[in-house]
Amino acid sequence: MQVRQLTAGYHDVPVLRNVTIEIPRGGIVTLIGPNGAGKSTLLRSIAGQLAPTAGCVLLGQEDLYGMSRQELARRMASVFTDKVRTELMTCEDVVAGGRYPYTGRFGILSEQDRRIVYDSMEITRVLDIGQRDYNKISDGQRQRVLLARALCQQPEIILLDEPVSYLDIRYKLEFMSALRRLAGEKGMTVVMSLHELELARHFSDRVLCVKNGCVVRSGPPERIFGQGYMRELFDIGAEYADGTAWERLL
Repeated sequence: MQVRQLTAGYHDVPVLRNVTIEIPRGGIVTLIGPNGAGKSTLLRSIAGQLAPTAGCVLLGQEDLYGMSRQELARRMASVFTDKVRTELMTCEDVVAGGRYPYTGRFGILSEQDRRIVYDSMEITRVLDIGQRDYNKISDGQRQRVLLARALCQQPEIILLDEPVSYLDIRYKLEFMSALRRLAGEKGMTVVMSLHELELARHFSDRVLCVKNGCVVRSGPPERIFGQGYMRELFDIGAEYADGTAWERLL
């Protein structure tokens, strides 16, 4: 995937300005940076949900904004903070919704579709809650169900916006470990934003630093976290140093 000279925003006010990045296939790419830096805007632009005012996003040699909704859904899936509208739907029903790019107008699942639903739920470890009401499960379980739904699309790329923000530490680690397995076993590209710097350092293959609407630095975690760069990225003064474990990130 390539993002070329992308400018995007809301109500004619740019949030991203002239962003150019290349995202290699496979592995986990994590966006970090201050609140309001443009991470979510960049993800929504990559997902095709927010049309740029300048520049383009390419999947291979194809302009993402020239693709049909169905074609795009077969190549890319997103798990954003928007709530899924469900009424009397089981977790399995929600997961099966990920097959919509393939099932046609009536949404009838074939045996192959059902196998993909099962496999996706097995990978994300939600088979045991498949028949439970989606609205009556925990936040951590809900995130894994939505990840299973994204897997059902069999995409090349999965986009996630702050996927672990409301989870406790156990579910954060479970969810991030599931992403790590997917990137390794399925060869998928995972692109996500994170506030949790320790998780970004531990689970990412590549980190993109976003500030003031620009990608100001990128590279492997060992190069990004160190030499005091986090202080600069987040405008943290030396007076806040307290000798805690956070110091190794800053």
